[in-house]
Amino acid sequence: MEARLNFFGNPTAGKFLKHINSAGMVAADSSLPHATQELVKIRASQINGCGFCTDMHTKEAAAAGETSVRLNLVAAWREATVFTDAERAALEVTEQATRIADAAGGVSDEAWANATKFYDEDQLVALIGLIAVINAYNRINVINQQPAGDYKPGMFG
Repeated sequence: MEARLNFFGNPTAGKFLKHINSAGMVAADSSLPHATQELVKIRASQINGCGFCTDMHTKEAAAAGETSVRLNLVAAWREATVFTDAERAALEVTEQATRIADAAGGVSDEAWANATKFYDEDQLVALIGLIAVINAYNRINVINQQPAGDYKPGMFG
């Protein structure tokens, strides 16, 4: 499989990605736990069918010390006992926000209220921003048919 175009090598794409990366760094530098951030990126990428981002974020999470058990169970987090209540709340918001077109009103009040039990306002802002950024990246990679499997942790700095 080949990408439709060299999105990562195109100058116009580079300008575009620079701004998305800057937005992503706000979430990355926030107090939202790093493990939660990776779980959110993995789950949104799974839902959107983005192999490139799923590959990238599972490898980044593993390199940061995440266990294979937890990584293997992200797609089935509701039935898994290996996630904290806080992570489960973030994953629920992620799913509802990623599937926003599937439900009138987007993220339910119940899911949001549950997330507010575990995260402060800055962390919730970071969570919303992170979900928006990973969904944007998923769409870029899916549209471009970006191949998956060759990502190396730290590859993009």
